[in-house]
Amino acid sequence: MSIRIGNAPCSWGVEFADDPRNPTWRSVLKDCADAGYKGIELGPVGFMPEDPAELGEALAEHDLELIGGVVFRAYHDPDAWDDVLDATHRTARALKAHGAQHLVLIDSISPRRAPTAGRAAEAEKMDKAEWVAYRDRIAESARIGAEEYGLTVGIHAHAAGFMDFEPELERLLDEVDENLLKICFDTGHHSYAGFDPVAFMKRHVGRISYMHFKDIDPKVKADVIEKRTGFYDACGQGIFCNLGEGDVDFSAVRQVLLDAGFEGWCTVEQDCDPTLDPDPVGDARKNREYLESIGFK
Repeated sequence: MSIRIGNAPCSWGVEFADDPRNPTWRSVLKDCADAGYKGIELGPVGFMPEDPAELGEALAEHDLELIGGVVFRAYHDPDAWDDVLDATHRTARALKAHGAQHLVLIDSISPRRAPTAGRAAEAEKMDKAEWVAYRDRIAESARIGAEEYGLTVGIHAHAAGFMDFEPELERLLDEVDENLLKICFDTGHHSYAGFDPVAFMKRHVGRISYMHFKDIDPKVKADVIEKRTGFYDACGQGIFCNLGEGDVDFSAVRQVLLDAGFEGWCTVEQDCDPTLDPDPVGDARKNREYLESIGFK
């Protein structure tokens, strides 16, 4: 099995299942296939049908394989635990029903961290007790995915949450069993956070089970960090540009993966505002063509 390139509903602006701005799930499947991809993520649980027969028929119609799915929930908020558990089980059930492998855990945006996305030195830190409880919630979600559903679970650092900056990610990796929790590594969020994605990959590639490919426009990044722009506003301003047009060295990313013998899916995730991106299909096609031009197939 070689490295395969997929895409995700967030490239069509789908971040939340109930957002009235979302395109239809059927149109996203069609667009993804039309752009030349053979795999797609689930998107936020509830966006695509949870009836395996209905979704399975649509995936087959477009010759698409389901790759994985994301639990994008407030792990930082103890009062949101029931919501986290609900999303964990529903997402894991959907993935297992279609033979998908990757369950991705993301701490959602916190009002306490949103103003300091990309500014590690200024960001509020959890105290010891809050961190331990937070870590344990992530570990339990990972245990459910790995042990109850047989999935590969990866933690995904994300701008404006409490799992954003490299030291936080490395602390979590040190404290949670590697058999339960791998890394879904997102090149763009790592750059947004102010760290070198290639250097991190070289240190931790053995624990990376899955990749999200994003690129970052360095001019937009500098501007939104200076102005403390919110994450979704930054998306609307185009911080996640087309691959190859930003500051992520994807040729170096590819080489790290090849040197490590990485196999499986790498998924393009070009987060965007669904009302502002005039051509998501064209962007998806350009991203695939760029990756092919540097050796990804």
